[in-house]
Amino acid sequence: MHIVSTIIPIFSIVIIGWFIRLKGFIPPEFLGPANRLVFYIAIPAMIFRAVSKASFKAQFNLTVLLITLSSVVAVFALSWIAGRTAKIERKNLGTYIQSSIHGNLGYIALAVAYYYMGQEGFVKAGIIGGFVMILQNFLAVVALVLYGKDLPFRENGLFFAQKIFGNPVILSAMAGIFFSVTEMPVPEVIGRILDILSNLALPMALLIIGASLSFKAMRLSIFAVISTNFFKLMLLPCMGFILYGFYGIPPSEYLPGLILLASPTATIAYIMAKEMNGDADFAVAAISSSTLISAVTFSFWLNVAG
Repeated sequence: MHIVSTIIPIFSIVIIGWFIRLKGFIPPEFLGPANRLVFYIAIPAMIFRAVSKASFKAQFNLTVLLITLSSVVAVFALSWIAGRTAKIERKNLGTYIQSSIHGNLGYIALAVAYYYMGQEGFVKAGIIGGFVMILQNFLAVVALVLYGKDLPFRENGLFFAQKIFGNPVILSAMAGIFFSVTEMPVPEVIGRILDILSNLALPMALLIIGASLSFKAMRLSIFAVISTNFFKLMLLPCMGFILYGFYGIPPSEYLPGLILLASPTATIAYIMAKEMNGDADFAVAAISSSTLISAVTFSFWLNVAG
């Protein structure tokens, strides 16, 4: 029942976002500014506030982190092999690979972690998520550089550095970890400002995800899209789940990592594909389909782990 009461409300907000965009309450020109507000302000405020208040020693599990990262690398390699074996066109292969491993941690996974596991689960997911974001952004850029347009190495390096060091979600997680490790106090006034901004984060993020869904795009390259959905929503969390169990890690410790692995394809996958001459239409299809399907797969993995 707890799984149902977590998943249905979250994805109901996503569907409401799609519906109100369909009815014109959210015009297309609103999505860009709203997304920037959530991505650069609200979500980072929420992550920093939660992580900075937590005890890093009590919340951090190195084994869970290493297994989570290893699972991403393994599925990255498998999706690469699958794409080459299926003879996906070179210009599309980079987008195919990144759609298979680049999870929507900031908008979807953290919402599931928060509403299913509470503040403690959210903090653990935020700490692990900072490292996972760095890895999956790195791997996504590698795939798109190899199979996208031929950019000079210097320009590729600058793009990669921007995606890592300019990512506000990563920066807020790292800053929160610093405050948590050093036990530096956040001034009360700043803390309350962050609390107010944090309340905006998850509902607005879920509405934006819904408003960005494209059912038309999902009909494009249907078999390749289904393949990336399988890698992202089933194989990736399955690999993590098996390894967590092999090392005897209890569910209360590995669930935040599993939720991160089970997240649908990130919306930023579209932006990266467009900027690096990947297949932007395929990215939209993978994002939309995996977001909808993840309502079912999240329920499955939470039930299996629970």
